[in-house]
Amino acid sequence: MRTRSQSRNNFPQQETSSAIVEPLCIELSFLEDQFQEDPLENPPEVPMADNRTMAELLQTPTEGYEDAIVIPEIAANNFELKYGLINLVHGKQFFGHDKEDPHAHIRYFNKITSTMRVPNVSSSSIKLMLFPFSLKGAARIWLEKEPPDPF
Repeated sequence: MRTRSQSRNNFPQQETSSAIVEPLCIELSFLEDQFQEDPLENPPEVPMADNRTMAELLQTPTEGYEDAIVIPEIAANNFELKYGLINLVHGKQFFGHDKEDPHAHIRYFNKITSTMRVPNVSSSSIKLMLFPFSLKGAARIWLEKEPPDPF
């Protein structure tokens, strides 16, 4: 029986050549004129339009953009949406997939928002504030692309 170390010795040994091989050098002088830059021609200096930093330039501009949903003025002094209500709406979001039923989403949304009653706040104002929390994915992108429209 042979071991691995014995089987390695069965291959013929290659003789090492003592000749030094030099790299092949091909000169293409006809291409040199095409790729040389003219040192006399300096590019013109273009002044910057503004002196903003790179971080400022990378920020998304928000000027001129408004929310698609315009919420009417609320007469109540201390009105706020409760975390539990936002969490309920957020838990059953509409993504806008083909197999999702938008009518079922609106029925569920109306059922949840009808449970909250606040003096001096209309139910439509509550629904308008909560509706963006009920969308995600393609449906959220659709809402953000819509132009502002007061109710």
